[in-house]
Amino acid sequence: MSGTRHDSNKELIGQGIGNTIAGLFGGAPGAGATMRTVVNIRTGGRTRISGMIHALLLLGVVLGLGAYASYIPNAVLAGILIKVGLDIIDWNYIKNAHRGPRWDLALMLIVVGLTIFVDLITAVAVGVVLASIAFVKQVAHDQMERLRKTHLIRHNATTREKEIIDLLGDKVNIFDFSGPMSFGAAADLGHHARSQLEGGALAIILDFSRVPFLDVSAALAIETVARDAAQTKRKVYPCGMNESVESTLSALEADKHIDPSNHYATREEAMEAALTIIRSEQKNEK
Repeated sequence: MSGTRHDSNKELIGQGIGNTIAGLFGGAPGAGATMRTVVNIRTGGRTRISGMIHALLLLGVVLGLGAYASYIPNAVLAGILIKVGLDIIDWNYIKNAHRGPRWDLALMLIVVGLTIFVDLITAVAVGVVLASIAFVKQVAHDQMERLRKTHLIRHNATTREKEIIDLLGDKVNIFDFSGPMSFGAAADLGHHARSQLEGGALAIILDFSRVPFLDVSAALAIETVARDAAQTKRKVYPCGMNESVESTLSALEADKHIDPSNHYATREEAMEAALTIIRSEQKNEK
């Protein structure tokens, strides 16, 4: 509302010191009040001094000015609170909320309901948890959709990679991981890889070029893919792994089913190796 950005760490330290001192005098702990801040800004307050004067005025009411404040009609105070409450509401969002994601609208209603009927702290806690779950679910969904749409790999593939894709077709499956893998996507990765192996894929290429790190869930999912491939006598070709990813897989022994000689620096090198092995196996079968 003021067009500036505050230092939240400094604010929390100040509130902590204030609550500590207040507790020594039997005072109840509190936090920054949005409504009083809005009143301050609406009436022209822009600096820290306005907030300090507000605090000093409240201190004066507690210490002796309360008798004079009692002459202010409750109707006037109620009117101020209603006006400030209306100013806090983001009317532009309310007007367009039904056009946005339904989950966001439902989350807002849940938080508002908990704020009114329970308390603000509970509402914030529940809201953060639900929003986090929704975010992980959305990220996992997008990551799995990208893995399923293997045709998208052609958009950033080299000329040679496109040639190999055309030669091998569905005999090779490329998992192009984009960014850190969430545990939500890791849960479905193993099932997706298993379905590809059952569908006739002879090789799986795991492209880690854009993966900065792996968590435990993602590492175990990679182990599941490699184990299933080994059991069906299929090859796994990881490529583009940085030191962090490689050390995580090694520490958890998630790469024990992957031949160390099958690690490659680039996706094109891994695809060339897969092409060579598949052609060799096909010749032997003939």
